[in-house]
Formats: sequence, structure tokens, C-alpha cells
Amino acid sequence: MLREALRIGSRRCFSYKSVRRPNLGATSAPKAEPEKTADAVPGTGNGSLAKQLRAKILATGPITVAEYMREVLTNPQAGYYMNRDVFGREGDFITSPEISQIFGELVGIWLVAEWRKMGSPSPFQLVELGPGRGTLARDVLKILTKFKLGAEFSMHMVEVSPFLSKAQAQRFCYTHETLPEEAQLPHYQVGTTATGTKAYWHRRLEDVPQGFSLVLAHEFFDALPVHKLQLANGQWQEVLIDVAPESEPEAANFRYVLSKSQTPVSRVFQPMPGETRQTLEYSLETDRQVGLLAERLERDGGIGLIMDYGHFGEKTDTFRAFKQHALHEPLLEPGTADLTADVDFKLVKSTAETRGHLHCCGPIEQGLFLSRMQGEARLEQLLANALPENEAIIRSGYEMLTDPKQMGSRFKFLAMFPGVVAPHLEKFPVAGFS
Repeated sequence: MLREALRIGSRRCFSYKSVRRPNLGATSAPKAEPEKTADAVPGTGNGSLAKQLRAKILATGPITVAEYMREVLTNPQAGYYMNRDVFGREGDFITSPEISQIFGELVGIWLVAEWRKMGSPSPFQLVELGPGRGTLARDVLKILTKFKLGAEFSMHMVEVSPFLSKAQAQRFCYTHETLPEEAQLPHYQVGTTATGTKAYWHRRLEDVPQGFSLVLAHEFFDALPVHKLQLANGQWQEVLIDVAPESEPEAANFRYVLSKSQTPVSRVFQPMPGETRQTLEYSLETDRQVGLLAERLERDGGIGLIMDYGHFGEKTDTFRAFKQHALHEPLLEPGTADLTADVDFKLVKSTAETRGHLHCCGPIEQGLFLSRMQGEARLEQLLANALPENEAIIRSGYEMLTDPKQMGSRFKFLAMFPGVVAPHLEKFPVAGFS
């Protein structure tokens, strides 16, 4: 199957006290190399979003890091992702599908291989959470179209950004249209690919129709809001964001503070068995989204593949911002830079296994996955058909994806299957993971 595929064509008001930002330490982010200092550098944020946040905090008190992150990234008027293209070399960061077509092709081949192993059910749905520019969906679509062997499938993109949803449709649809809000349908945009596959855009995973689904999440969970918690006096307290006093130097607008009493999240938070960290990040939204995905896969059947940078429950402070491919202070000029935090794959895996009784494989490093999927063979095939002036670009792109010092070890892959197929997968191991 894998060798056959290699012949594809090219290409709230709480009491609180001031707190210094915890040391970020070494992160696994592939987006930039510089070290971040331990001290917070509060921002001045003079834009409209900064003014909105300042007014909100002055009126109701400090807000959680999760609320700040949600507003900065998805505020309908001024959110970072909502009205512009932030990807690529001209944006603030570049993603794996944009670096090399090999990435999307091998993910597509993996999906086809595991779908066939489960009996090639038809019809099925290709679902992507947070599709970015639509590059991964386009490359996977190419593979599915070639190897589906007569099966029927539809595409379902879960996207909150009106700007990005149009960019995605332009990337892989022949025609598309945005539907009026009064239509009150579970999708707000619909399109058709050049080969006749229907594509739908939804604002929530809950709106995607039931059915056997191949679900992809690439750099989706790292953008979900996180709460920052700190163990103090035997109980978990939450790091909040407040307006800085005018007496502070440079008239800083925002600062981190630590709640003196427990917040709703710190009160209900239950650390995983064996937890030894004194500070950590906890994403309620990640827990919720993984739970929804797990229940869907267990109920309707399907396969999930999460691809993101993260850790397995050992890191503490990874909340950071990126602007023009460099680290940026998260509290500075909110809405102009990407906010992100490493994915806690230990939490993701535990939630999937308990909420949906799923069978999970991984996480494993991206470089290892691509190598096991015969990425080097595909690279040599592309080089054999490339113009001499493009060879260095193609080779360096694949090296960036697989080199442990670049993205190869920082990104992780986690696969999810319904628990009922676990004995079958032990007999026929999951491609790329074993």
C-alpha cells in the first residue's frame, strides 16, 4: 500500500496579588529558537482589542489567561485569526503542510491505509479541526481521491474564522458559497471540489453530521485557551491577567497576578495521579474537545490523528506568543501576535481513553512517523523529477520536518481508534506507530 502510494504525482472578581511570570524554560515550539526570559515584559497594547480588554478588567476584575487567550485569538472584530492570513513566510509562523507536500501526502496515505484496515467503510467523512490555509486538506484530498476505490466521502472543516474559511475553499474547491445566517444550518459555507466532492464548513465539532469519520487536528489544540495554575499553601490557585498600576514603569497596561483565593477552575481542577508539578497549564477546552471527539469515534466509528507540538505531562509554563517568526511578549499589543501553549498529550490521551474508551497509539515524534511512512523514498522521488534549482528547497523542507533539532522531535503524533478494534490493531499494527 505504501509503495503503491509513493507513485502519486509531485508536489470575574477574585482577590489577587502581583506575580512575576514563571520561567518559560526550554519549550518544544518549532516556530522560533530564541530563549524567553523569566521576567514578564508587560505590554502597552494600544489597539482596539487592548482597550476592550482594559475596560473589561477595570469593570469586572482580573481575567484568566484562558479568557485573555480566547479574546486575543478569536474576538470577532479584532481577533488574531479572524480577518487576515497569518501563515507562511510572510506571516508570523509556518506550518508543516506549508513547508513540504510530503507531509500532507504521507498523512493522506496513513489515513487510507488505516481506513482500508477497518474494512473501507463507505460513505465516510474527512473532518479537519482548524484547517489553516487548507493546504493539508488539499494534499490529503489528492490522496483520498486517488485511492478511495469507489468509496463516497464528504469534507467537513471546523473553522471559526470567516477569512480563513474562504481561503480554504479557494485552496481546494472548484466552487463555493457562504450561506446566509438566517438559513440556520449546521454549516455556514459549502463548496464542491474539482472531482465533485462536497465540502462543508462548521463553527463547532458538534455541528459535523454523525457518521464514520477520518478526523485530523494539526496545530489545533495548541491554540485552545489554557488556564495557568500554581500550587500555593496546599491548594491550586490561578494566575490571572490584570491592568497594571499607572505607577509601574513605562505605563504598562497588563500584568500577571496570582489569585489569593481559589477560582472556579482551580477549585474543580483534579491533577492526574502522580502529579508533582507546582505550576502547570490546564485547558478545559482541550478536555472538552477531546471528549467530544472520543465519544464521536466510539459511537460512529472512525479514526483520529492529532499532530501538534507538546509534552507528556512534564512541562510547566509554555504559554507564549509569536510574531514575524520570533518570540513575542504575550501581553504586548494583543491581537497582533499568535498565542499558543504546548499540548499536554498525557491529558489528551487520558481523556480519549476514559471518555470514549478509545484505543490510542503514541504520541510519537513527527520525524519518526514520517520516516516510518517512507518519507525518504518520497523525497528521492520528488528530487528525481525536480528542476535543479528546486532540489535544495525540497531537501531542506523535508529536513526541517524531520530533523530532531528543528520540527522532528518537537511535534508529536497521536492516533485514536474505537476501542473495539484494539485486538485487530494488535494483529495488524498501526502504520507509522510501530
